[in-house]
Amino acid sequence: MVQKPSLPHFRYERQLTKKSLWPVAGVDEVGRGPLAGPVAAAAVILDPARLPKGVNDSKALSAEEREAAYEEIMRHAIAVSVAFASAAEIDVINIRQASLAAMRRTLSALAVAPLYALVDGNDLPKALRCEGETIVGGDARSLSIAAASIVAKVTRDRLMARLCKLYPVYGFSRHVGYATPEHLAAIARHGPCPYHRLSFSPFKVVSAV
Repeated sequence: MVQKPSLPHFRYERQLTKKSLWPVAGVDEVGRGPLAGPVAAAAVILDPARLPKGVNDSKALSAEEREAAYEEIMRHAIAVSVAFASAAEIDVINIRQASLAAMRRTLSALAVAPLYALVDGNDLPKALRCEGETIVGGDARSLSIAAASIVAKVTRDRLMARLCKLYPVYGFSRHVGYATPEHLAAIARHGPCPYHRLSFSPFKVVSAV
């Protein structure tokens, strides 16, 4: 029998609560790889008494499942926030620094101040509003991080759909800014729009050696 992959759990959060480190916020970002649009980061403080159903790593869910889980999270969470770093900012400070900035911003924007943050990955932003730690693969392990991954993904996808109405030639609602053949062909025909990341290939000019 094939064993089903385990779902994100709430054990990290409960262990921290026993150490009097509550509220705990899960933090994740989405949108490092696309050629267009901002990078988005979300922070979520879940209610231990009302944990949302259907929450998993956003990459493991269909668009419909993500939307349903998003509604569950928004309905039951204690606090949720989303923050961005724009394409222009990414071009100035690079995608890593922009991602870290978005994570700092989303934690600062929470209406309820967390005492601890669980951050997906292995890169802990500096100058957070609270203590924190990273968890590699956290969106598949921590329920709070998984919730943040869903909120960030759904919010960014909705934003890219709105940008598609402003710049329909690029098809942002279909590929959300990633380097698909459709997107690359549109760039070749029309050039970049104000929401493209000019520090990314194919825009970035590589100097000859």
